[in-house]
Amino acid sequence: MGLLDNLKAKAGAMKDRAGNFAQQHEARVERGLDKAAKTVDTKTKGKYSAKIETGTGKAKNAFSRLSHRSEDRSGSEERKDQGGESA
Repeated sequence: MGLLDNLKAKAGAMKDRAGNFAQQHEARVERGLDKAAKTVDTKTKGKYSAKIETGTGKAKNAFSRLSHRSEDRSGSEERKDQGGESA
């Protein structure tokens, strides 16, 4: 197995771990994003409120996709194990 293959395998494992983390701590991360957005908005005195809100929404959306992707992956693996077709 070459170096690149080792790196790909480790990257896949890290991606799965990140997905599991996202599932377990989704609410905490979203609260953290809201708190950070509020702090930045306060420090900038509301000058960039729309941009901060847009960025926070995109970050929450991306994090949500990450956490739900790992749910979908585990669900499709269970269907494959049971002899069913994956979606």
